[in-house]
Amino acid sequence: MLEQFEKIGKGALAELEKISDLEQLEEFRIKYLARKGQITQVLSQIGKLPREQKPKAGQLANKIKREVTEAFEQRKKGLLQSQEKAFELIDVTLPGRPVQIGKTHVITQTLNELLEIFGRMGFSVAYGPEVEDEWHNFVALNIGPEHPARDPSDNFYIDDNILLRSQTSTIQIRVMEKQKPPIRVVSPGRVYRPDTVDATHMFMFHQLEALVVDEDVSMVDMKTTIEQFIHAFFGSETKWRFRPSFFPFTEPSAEVDLLLKDKSGKESWTEMGGCGMVDPNVFDAVGIDSEKYTGWAFGFGIERLAMRKYGITDIRLFFENDLRFLEQF
Repeated sequence: MLEQFEKIGKGALAELEKISDLEQLEEFRIKYLARKGQITQVLSQIGKLPREQKPKAGQLANKIKREVTEAFEQRKKGLLQSQEKAFELIDVTLPGRPVQIGKTHVITQTLNELLEIFGRMGFSVAYGPEVEDEWHNFVALNIGPEHPARDPSDNFYIDDNILLRSQTSTIQIRVMEKQKPPIRVVSPGRVYRPDTVDATHMFMFHQLEALVVDEDVSMVDMKTTIEQFIHAFFGSETKWRFRPSFFPFTEPSAEVDLLLKDKSGKESWTEMGGCGMVDPNVFDAVGIDSEKYTGWAFGFGIERLAMRKYGITDIRLFFENDLRFLEQF
């Protein structure tokens, strides 16, 4: 038993000399000096020895514990001093370590640029709820009960009459309900459609719509505004065109196409959004005299605008939070 005590003590002292950091030192303390450590266990076994061996064994065990404890404290003191010296050697004149800070998301950057452009053209900004009723999302926009746009498979319905808005045109209805002409407003926001996700479609995306209502408003006014917007956002040399189309809430209606180049330099016409003169039925729904006032509206997808401007080929990149992508903007 006495030989075992001496062996444990010598092993502990030899192991202590090899320790080089405070983490290893703590592991040593737990192994030898903690309540269930080897040296503590040695002391607890003395009571099991014959009476004549207890005095000598007790003296030896206490001696070993004292030596190991003192060596442990000395080693701890030395390591702490070494650590303090390491901190003292820091050169405070060196440049600080760079701190990474967040950036405005490319969608927000694009939206802010759009609002700034339309702000210079005299438009105010309006917002509306993302959870809408059928009146604002369909009925007031001249979208009848049998129209395919109202199909449950093409919308996120919450109950029979409530859904996540499928277009920001709902904001235009809310504006016209509360404000009488003249009206000159843009309405940005998120919209929701259960599209199959791929490189050009997402079940949630952002739109920006514009609405002008006043006396003697014409397609010429709309064409001029859209042209000013396109040249301000994409550049003065950008070519664009109207293409006849149909929307329930505008008549006549058109699609807006841009002539853009891909990475290989090949030009092609790309659809950007829809526009048209506000249908008289929409004015009737919100209590505006369609005999006195006319208006026009257009709507563009913000992701689509950003993709065309920055050459982004996959809409999913906007929502994956990949820093390698986001840090480019």
